[in-house]
Amino acid sequence: MVNKIPLVVIITGLSGSGKTVALRALEDAGFFCVDNLPVALIESFISEVSGNARIKKIGIGIDIREKGFLSEVDHVLKALKQKHRSEVLFLEAEQEVLLRRFKETRRPHPIEGNIEDALKIEKEILSALKEAADRIIDTSSFTPHQLRRMITGLYSISAGKKNMTLVLISFGFKFGQPQNIDLLFDVRFLPNPHFVPELKPLRGTDKKVADFVLKNKTTNTYVSKIKDLIDFVIPHYIKEGRSYVTIGIGCTGGNHRSPAIVEKLKRSLKRHPVELSIVHRDLN
Repeated sequence: MVNKIPLVVIITGLSGSGKTVALRALEDAGFFCVDNLPVALIESFISEVSGNARIKKIGIGIDIREKGFLSEVDHVLKALKQKHRSEVLFLEAEQEVLLRRFKETRRPHPIEGNIEDALKIEKEILSALKEAADRIIDTSSFTPHQLRRMITGLYSISAGKKNMTLVLISFGFKFGQPQNIDLLFDVRFLPNPHFVPELKPLRGTDKKVADFVLKNKTTNTYVSKIKDLIDFVIPHYIKEGRSYVTIGIGCTGGNHRSPAIVEKLKRSLKRHPVELSIVHRDLN
């Protein structure tokens, strides 16, 4: 009997945006991964590995290096969605960031010629694929480690068991606001453990820091209001048919207040029929 693949994730996007890092993160999350697979071979590849009962999730990296990419990708991805539970993850970054990354690595762009022109051409070529993507992540503010942590957090859940994936992300505003956040809460006005000498070297996931943050009356009131709002909107997101909802909690550095509050919210949100994923993007 052929084993049904519960989830197929296609990773694509702009060159230099972190596709290789993301694919390796999928491997960390238990996916069987292959990179630079010709688009025309995707369906036959999935059919082949479906016979292996040990392979439950598949990650596939594709980009414009392959000849005939654009002429086939739309048809192949539509056919894939009809046969499998699948999604397309599109990675991008700001032009200045991509330029810096290419200069640092000294790697050539797949499109020959001036690097700035190549980036603009590639962005235009992939615009239709971006519009068709299920999830778009701007990696401009991510280090490779942060991107890997985020992808692992997003896809390390058990696929196919709940109606929707709810992602809680703690982060620091000084490192840039995460893209594609559905709900964003700023906690920078709350008392900051960073200015308490014995708490400064600790993290928001440590009990001493959490106690300091959460014992504050203003914090408790704010967290309660956040929880009430999330409790209200989750059933409506599920009813709408959303697959993912991402909630960001941001403080200044992402090391104390936001992780503590995310951990607090995590405990109260487990009662909802969702797969809950926690990402502490900037936790030291």
